[in-house]
Amino acid sequence: MIAARSALFLLLTAAVSSAHAEAGSRTAVKLWETAGFKNPESALFDSEAGAVYVSNVNGDGTAKDGNGFISKVSPDGKVVAMDWVTGLDGPKGLAKVGGKLYVSDIDKLAEIDIASGKVVTRYDAKDAKFLNDVAADAAGNVYVSDMATNTLWRLSGGTFEVFLKDDKLEGPNGLLVEGDTLLVGAWGVMNDGFATKVPGHLKAVSLKDKSITSRGDASPIGNLDGLEPFGDGTYLVTDWMAGKVLSMTADGKAAELGNLGQGTADLGYDPKTNTAFIPQMKTGVLYGYKVE
Repeated sequence: MIAARSALFLLLTAAVSSAHAEAGSRTAVKLWETAGFKNPESALFDSEAGAVYVSNVNGDGTAKDGNGFISKVSPDGKVVAMDWVTGLDGPKGLAKVGGKLYVSDIDKLAEIDIASGKVVTRYDAKDAKFLNDVAADAAGNVYVSDMATNTLWRLSGGTFEVFLKDDKLEGPNGLLVEGDTLLVGAWGVMNDGFATKVPGHLKAVSLKDKSITSRGDASPIGNLDGLEPFGDGTYLVTDWMAGKVLSMTADGKAAELGNLGQGTADLGYDPKTNTAFIPQMKTGVLYGYKVE
């Protein structure tokens, strides 16, 4: 681990727009950074285990090469087990339900027994192209985004099937369940690989009637990836392409906290210590930041 010798403050610029001001002023202080990961895509904090799980794509995110893995890290950035779970292809989003960890893996959802660190089940997602983020609701249902096909999948009662397919999702990536609402951080409509003419914004999907609405006026925010709640109605969000770490209000207004470079991916968050765990996919670094 590379310990931070001095706290690095990422402050909002003095010349903020009114929209940024409404998003609220926060600061992000770097606590530590740990290198050595292989294209880390997602980080998830597990309060019960006192650990952070990090998915490592380890190469091409669409290649079924079997070299993807999940690392286990302590909340202060020390690697507990770099190759904690192995035998995956391109693991990305993570969610926990009870003693199970769920990870998206291109066109499958892998179920991992946390106690043993072993994959116990793989659920096929027929015709899926790029399964990405994973989120769970209070009932234990697991939702997965496929940003390449504008599809949301759901695992419920052992059945993994399409929950919603709609172009209005505009490249669904980051997911977060709040009550009867599934918040979706949209990447934007892709027109050349992962490039977008118009970046995405925050959307909301009703889990009752599957209606899709935009939070705010649908103004473009970025190629959204990580999405975590602060617990006060605002969110911590990452923009993968631009490398931004953002604070966002419930109505979709965003303020930049800092920039870790292109590849700033799906972050985890510990609300008790206000610590964000941010993977940098291109440099292979996991960052720990206190965000207040």
